[in-house]
Amino acid sequence: MASTLVPHGIRRLGVLGAGQMGTGIALVSAMRAKVPVLLYDKSPEQVKKGLALVDKLLDKDVGKGRLTNDEAKDVRGRIEVVPAESGFKGLRDVDMVVEAVSENLQLKETIFASLAAELKPEAILATNTSSISITKIAAATLGKNVSPASEEGKRIASRVVGLHFFNPVPVMKLVELISALQTSQETLDRARSFAVACGKTVTVSKDVPGFVSNALLMPFINEAIMHLEKGIATREDIDTTLKLGMNHPMGPLQLADFIGLDTCLAIQKTLYEGTSDSKYRPSILLEQMVNAGWLGRKSGKGFYDY
Repeated sequence: MASTLVPHGIRRLGVLGAGQMGTGIALVSAMRAKVPVLLYDKSPEQVKKGLALVDKLLDKDVGKGRLTNDEAKDVRGRIEVVPAESGFKGLRDVDMVVEAVSENLQLKETIFASLAAELKPEAILATNTSSISITKIAAATLGKNVSPASEEGKRIASRVVGLHFFNPVPVMKLVELISALQTSQETLDRARSFAVACGKTVTVSKDVPGFVSNALLMPFINEAIMHLEKGIATREDIDTTLKLGMNHPMGPLQLADFIGLDTCLAIQKTLYEGTSDSKYRPSILLEQMVNAGWLGRKSGKGFYDY
């Protein structure tokens, strides 16, 4: 399989969003693919937190003998921060950008319209969305005066692709590759090659709500929450049943806390709204917990306390 890969041609990568996903993508790109990374986030405080996480992970690798001090310095030296005031103009020279912001279609549409206008014409525009339509995101790259059927419209939208990394990015081995209706084969091939260069195994999904991963995972988590909501079993018994009975590494409620309950709700709503199928209706308890600000590990409280 590796022998069929085309050269990815990514000499410089942009990463949009310095949260846990964005910094994880920046780290594996700098460490495994060994490309310079420009990291952008409009929040300087978030950038500071993201770089602190990168330093912590590199120190851990050095401590465990997986990297030398010099190798860790080389990796860290490949990650450069784009000043917030530069905006997307600071990403103009990248060959690919990976967007890793929250699961919000309107936000992603706005971002991709700006990226298409600011970045060079051949740059790949990748989204790390875990559930939102890549076709809708690609359509947002066209200006009001550009017809989707025109050669210019086809060219602009053809560079958009779904490149779904999994959390935590440095640990999880999978990347899900998703083509919009507009995505060119060249874009798909280069995106796949880059993911492989980052040390990942690539699977392919059609552009359907949730793709393969979350179309299967989120209803499973949602059903576990409904069981808790109905009082069928305690949180501990639900999680223990799946861990010991089905050999899952963690139970569905633990996993929901790890993912973030707000993210789980956003994906479940995307599934429900995108299919109009009642089996995807979000649990009332899940919505209540998000309304309460109980988002899981990142807020200190979810189904468990942290």
